[in-house]
Amino acid sequence: MDHSSPIRNAMLAETRRHFFERCAVGVGQIALGSLLSRDLAQAGEPSNPMAPRQPHFPARITSIIYLYMAGGPSQFELFDDKPALRKLDGQPIPASLLEGKRFAFMDQTRRNPTLYAPKRTFRQYGQCGKVVSECLPHLAQVVDDLAFINTVAAENPNHAPASILANTGSTLFGRPSAGSWITYGIGSESQSLPGFVVLLSGLRTPFGAPNIWLNGFLPGAYQGVPFQSGPVPIPDLASPPGVSSGLQHDTVEMIGELNRRRLAATGDPEISARIASYEVAYRMQTSGPELADFSKESAATLELYGAQPGAKSFANNCLLARRLVERGVRYVQVYHSNWDSHGGPGETLTRDFDRLCLETDRASAALIRDLKQRGLLDQTLVVWGGEFGRAPMGEVKEASVGRNHHIEAFPMWFAGGGVRAGHSIGETDDIGFSPVADRVDIHDVHATILHLFGLDHKRLTFRTQGRDFRLTDVGGRLIRKLLA
Repeated sequence: MDHSSPIRNAMLAETRRHFFERCAVGVGQIALGSLLSRDLAQAGEPSNPMAPRQPHFPARITSIIYLYMAGGPSQFELFDDKPALRKLDGQPIPASLLEGKRFAFMDQTRRNPTLYAPKRTFRQYGQCGKVVSECLPHLAQVVDDLAFINTVAAENPNHAPASILANTGSTLFGRPSAGSWITYGIGSESQSLPGFVVLLSGLRTPFGAPNIWLNGFLPGAYQGVPFQSGPVPIPDLASPPGVSSGLQHDTVEMIGELNRRRLAATGDPEISARIASYEVAYRMQTSGPELADFSKESAATLELYGAQPGAKSFANNCLLARRLVERGVRYVQVYHSNWDSHGGPGETLTRDFDRLCLETDRASAALIRDLKQRGLLDQTLVVWGGEFGRAPMGEVKEASVGRNHHIEAFPMWFAGGGVRAGHSIGETDDIGFSPVADRVDIHDVHATILHLFGLDHKRLTFRTQGRDFRLTDVGGRLIRKLLA
């Protein structure tokens, strides 16, 4: 063969990827087509990955607002009044309780820690008689609309892996978040806003972020979309100077057509996600400013939440969350930090803890009241909780008292569609160290949330790396006592 011939040069330029792309028949094309058809089936309708889809069985809810208290709020200062702990205040904890247990930052078994009773006042509220501390006066007024689980357990006592577990069902980086799994399973009812929205407030970014709202190995369309807190939650919505609406429309259409041709040629589900993201972004130029405009909210509603237009606050984010589910957004994750109440110069159980309660109590209760009066609570699930709780022992540093991380038992509360309101599940021992009835783990919580969406947690799977993955891994059971 002539070494300078065009045929030889073309053959040298041909890569293996080009060959498999162009090969009409053969083992390579058959295998590639099989893999891509499987991925496309898992990704949903290629033209719109977020289109609403039927669940496995009739759903009880259409949306969720998850109020995630990043850092691990102390149950002993909020919901868990233990008379025995008050009597034993300052006494060493029995060594037998610490055997085989893990704690963050220090070996509690060697420091002979002492028990520390809360210094808050507690009262019973509502017909259900739920005990709530003085730190949450607004939430105390809506306890009959809430269901409490007092015995949730985590797997890891450190923030990042525990937060990743609470959000993704695994302590490993790279797994899809719960919001990604749910939108992958049933899509979203909103076609002008993302199906999974993340709202952030507080003094720092949540532990484990951004891994706690990423799509992992699921198609990119199902990734959580962070909105900014403040007057412009969605940046860059306005068209650049000199770009008319007509020119922008034509540009989006042209990019969409090129992407659709590439999708037809390769079957890559990520191209489908890209098409959908461009189209949603274009529609958000209209829906985004209207979403963030609180001027149409009544003065009474703003007062209810304690919201101030343009402010960067948990209160504004709770009101924004209600507006998002009104517009069909499937999953709204509201993060507020930092509840890491150790002793020392950082967040403590005194001034800092009280500030966090003031920032969140009023708006959390307002969200329940507002959804209820608008007829939205029956179809919306509201969840409150962190990655773990706090230990009954005190942690004294620099004359400041706090509590260490505790994974044995901590509280979460739920409200809305399908939930048994005014009911409490689980009991802990006399000092609140370990569960003595109805222990619940994160996989159980996730399985129950999926169930309320009409999804069987064992059937909602995605095959990658040679195996089927699911949100609940190899665990998970329905918390039937939580269900109405």
